Amino acid sequence: MVKELDNRNMDPIKMFGILIPRAPGLIFRFGKIFLMFKRQANKGGKTFKKELIKQGLDKKTAKGLTEKYLEGSNLSKYIF
Repeated sequence: MVKELDNRNMDPIKMFGILIPRAPGLIFRFGKIFLMFKRQANKGGKTFKKELIKQGLDKKTAKGLTEKYLEGSNLSKYIF
């Protein structure tokens, strides 16, 4: 296994062949992490909106501020 991962002597085709079987697992893990992050961000947004309304802001203003708050958690903007 150590010999397979030695990047100095490995040609790109062989390295590609080693990485392809691992790609679905990596995609699944990153997808799971992304969904967990979005769920936590949405939960935080709901709490943020709830607290704004509790402090006396009207629902329309609270919704607008919550949307701005959640823009920071939009990972697709940072990736693409």
